[in-house]
Amino acid sequence: MAARERLPGVNLVEPRRFRPTLHYELLVCGLVGHELIGSDARRLSDDSLVAREIDGVRWHRCLRCDSWLPVGAPAAPARERPPERDEIDLPLRGKPLRDKIVLRIIAVNRALHFLVLGLIAVVIFVFASHRDTLRGPFYRTLADLQTGASSDAPASQHGLLHDVERAFSLQSDTLKLVAAVFVVYALVEGLEAYGLWRGRRWAEYLTLIVTASLLPLEIYELSQ
Repeated sequence: MAARERLPGVNLVEPRRFRPTLHYELLVCGLVGHELIGSDARRLSDDSLVAREIDGVRWHRCLRCDSWLPVGAPAAPARERPPERDEIDLPLRGKPLRDKIVLRIIAVNRALHFLVLGLIAVVIFVFASHRDTLRGPFYRTLADLQTGASSDAPASQHGLLHDVERAFSLQSDTLKLVAAVFVVYALVEGLEAYGLWRGRRWAEYLTLIVTASLLPLEIYELSQ
């Protein structure tokens, strides 16, 4: 085929070696579709950089992944010609697109933290309000679970049962204070999720500060 008749986007030079690379542009286009210009136009303009017609076939270039795609003429055109270059909003690609994907993954993680922490706060508030009602059923269940254990065995100072039993010994105000801390932490996580999903720089700094502030507690727990 003559050079002037080669289809756009066809690479005739084979690479010397296979280098696996994650192309975020192809990933996003595969999920949300290509960014094509002039696919809804009745006629193509003279700008062959984004769209061209070869042998009666209309080819449109994706502004995100650079793929050339054959697209049929629209049955009901929305415009006469494609928009001019100064009217086109270029999509993210390269490092900015990668950063956006990474930030949104972290945002989903923070949203899950928001839901879990909020649920824990609700459980603690309900427990603090109905602790006297729950005390009897809990100790009866604890006695049933410990049936058959050796009477000479020392009482465990660890585990879920010990933590719940310790919660019954705390004051209601202390439990509500703990629940309030979970509420504040959940709100911070929700704020991080919103800011990171929107790509706000302040959310990145907030995430860094909150994560770093927990390091002393983690180090203390590991040392114990």
